[in-house]
Amino acid sequence: MKTPPVRVLVVDDSAFVRKVLRQVLGASPSIEVVDTAMDGLDALEKIARYKPDVITLDLVMPNLDGIGVLGSLPRVGAPRVVVVSNAEADSELGVRALQQGAIEIVEKPTSLATDRLFELSDELVRKVLAAAVARRPSAEPRLQAAPPPPALIPVPARTRLIVVGASTGGPQALTRLLTALPAELPVPVVVALHIPAGYTESLARRLDEASAISVVEASNNLELRPGRAVIARGGQHLEVRRHLERASVHFAQASSTSLYCPSVDLLFSSAAAAIGSGVLAVVLTGMGDDGLVGSREIHKVGGRILAEAESSCVVYGMPRRVHEAGLAVADAPIDEMPALILRHL
Repeated sequence: MKTPPVRVLVVDDSAFVRKVLRQVLGASPSIEVVDTAMDGLDALEKIARYKPDVITLDLVMPNLDGIGVLGSLPRVGAPRVVVVSNAEADSELGVRALQQGAIEIVEKPTSLATDRLFELSDELVRKVLAAAVARRPSAEPRLQAAPPPPALIPVPARTRLIVVGASTGGPQALTRLLTALPAELPVPVVVALHIPAGYTESLARRLDEASAISVVEASNNLELRPGRAVIARGGQHLEVRRHLERASVHFAQASSTSLYCPSVDLLFSSAAAAIGSGVLAVVLTGMGDDGLVGSREIHKVGGRILAEAESSCVVYGMPRRVHEAGLAVADAPIDEMPALILRHL
């Protein structure tokens, strides 16, 4: 039986953007654009009327903005949300939207960037179709650090570095994970998240304010320190290197076959080469199989891999591939992952 098309509502206060998005999405045989909305109030009315599977959501709108729309969606039967945003102007709002339950984010086209429309077409269609099959994230995590666990025993830890990979649903999962780690975490953390360029600085700043550990956006040759989490920049590959006892992160190039930037595979593989058996990898929610090759490299040198359980994943893709390959030593829902990590230190 033929699969029905994904029903999409386009929400934006710009007539130009509504026209472009409708044209781009309507060109896919797998998508039906049911209507457009010019602001948040119009969107809520049309969501109730058409019950779309997915909405593309502008963030800065009159009457009710995108964050207000997200907060007004029903708990049951709500459409999945793909944010269409301008990173330069809306990076803080974009990160808030992702932490509040938006599934994906796409750079907004402008009337001065019509040469990006073909590029936008592939990305937007792919992300809308991915969102349509995603589980709606649970309620927004509290942006405050969880009470610390019992004090860590100060003995030499087998684990020397934690590396984390995430994609669809990743910003919310990272929020739940990093804000629950204790300030006395005895190892550094490095994160590769599939997110467009321009958003990781705001994400790192919000996570740093909410977490007991330090959270920063990656910079070239940044030293890795216990109690610090480094998030790879959107659109920039990152690798771990070691010189004597000093480990650091460096911007890197990847092969043209790499689908994602930053690449989880590249981060994980470099960590395996630099740190060896002292690597603990954590594979979180995400579409596809990025992280599988890198997890194999970590497993080969004696490191360990933890995977997010299907029950809490927005998309059970990346963790599934690691689990089915027999590489994960354990899995856990995202709210239990911090405790699982601490047990494996």
